[in-house]
Amino acid sequence: MAGGMSFSAIAKALNQKFGTSYTRNAALSRSKRMGLTGPARAEKRPERILDAQPAGRKRSGTDGKAREVLIPESPAPASPESAKPVRLRCIGISPRLVSLLELKPADCRYPYGGDKEGEPIVFCGHPRREGSSYCTPHFHLTQAPEAQSERPAGRVLLRLVEAA
Repeated sequence: MAGGMSFSAIAKALNQKFGTSYTRNAALSRSKRMGLTGPARAEKRPERILDAQPAGRKRSGTDGKAREVLIPESPAPASPESAKPVRLRCIGISPRLVSLLELKPADCRYPYGGDKEGEPIVFCGHPRREGSSYCTPHFHLTQAPEAQSERPAGRVLLRLVEAA
């Protein structure tokens, strides 16, 4: 968490500053993808806690009294200062910058623009790679270098089934 803020407070601050509608979970997920949060929830956890049985429920072989439970130490979360900077990947292609209305079925659908208020979103427009929505350079740009698809993309056959 940045500056000791909760993720709901972070989402609220982002929404106020940029006029967005991020949720607490969106802020939490984004921070995990960026490597800003670790597996632990707090920096210090108690070493021991008391585990009391809820009223009316007893485990077999217990007398219902509180018992001591050991909690293993967990590593401290990564701080933003120790996070590695994100290395951006680029490709050497000059997009045709085709609008959505001019986009043909065989054109690359990699989007450009739309970052600023009122800026239109346009698309690459180069010929698509077979089995992909993108041209070959954009296909490789969108794939993680270490991850490969478990199955190749292909056409999906849909059948209409009438209800009985």
